[in-house]
Amino acid sequence: MTGYAVLLRGINVGGHKKVPMAGLRTLLEGLGYADVRTYLQSGNAVVTTDEPATTVAKRCEVAIADAFGMDVRCLVLAGPELREIADAHPLRDVADDGSRMTALFLLDPAPPGAADPVDLDPRHIRVTDRVIYQWCPDGISNAPDVAAFVRKSWKVSVTGRNWNTVEKLLALLGA
Repeated sequence: MTGYAVLLRGINVGGHKKVPMAGLRTLLEGLGYADVRTYLQSGNAVVTTDEPATTVAKRCEVAIADAFGMDVRCLVLAGPELREIADAHPLRDVADDGSRMTALFLLDPAPPGAADPVDLDPRHIRVTDRVIYQWCPDGISNAPDVAAFVRKSWKVSVTGRNWNTVEKLLALLGA
């Protein structure tokens, strides 16, 4: 059995796409997943299953559409994958506040030759094939909107989490 972090994109933000966490837990348990826990109201869950991540993501997306009547993309990462992403954190030497450090998880690969969001803030943004790391020393609301840049320029969906949430998900997974 594998422990997974399930990240729902764009729910419970600004009053849109409301998904109650109790309802999400019930839905995930109804899909047969074990050890289901949610964290915060922003669409973070952990589950245990023997299914591959792609199957978990697809089943969650279909179940959310059926239960809540909305299209919600889900990114599913095994505990070791999330640990690898955390260990690769390239801004650790300057990012000293987890509430101001973000990980923008790419739900699709970047297109070849895509414009580089690093240009928005070269000192505070690093791009990998799966994650864009962004340090926001003056707060997330005062930093360049990298997620909007990626959605517009790359036509790729992202879901962001602050570093405190990444660390909490790792703890919930025991990773």
